[in-house]
Amino acid sequence: MKAAELGEKHGYTVRLGDLFRDPRAHGKFGVKKGYGHKNSCHKLKLAQDINIIKPNGELDAKGKFHKELGEWWEKQHRYCRWGGRFNDGNHYSLTHWGAM
Repeated sequence: MKAAELGEKHGYTVRLGDLFRDPRAHGKFGVKKGYGHKNSCHKLKLAQDINIIKPNGELDAKGKFHKELGEWWEKQHRYCRWGGRFNDGNHYSLTHWGAM
């Protein structure tokens, strides 16, 4: 797993965050309810947040680790998107119906 390998290399801990956002709490795809975008691919299980914990215990939401991982992710397929391009550095997704 690329994230775990990069984390180990830099002394970071990698934890997975949001994968699925239940429509009962976040609304169906296209409906804004709760946090997140109304067309979030989390609602379709096509997005995963990856939380990077620095050696000092702080969350690294926008650091160089995400940049390296995000750029690697984007190279995997033309549908792969990294949230660092739209101010959501820990977001990794596959596009669907134009949504990220």
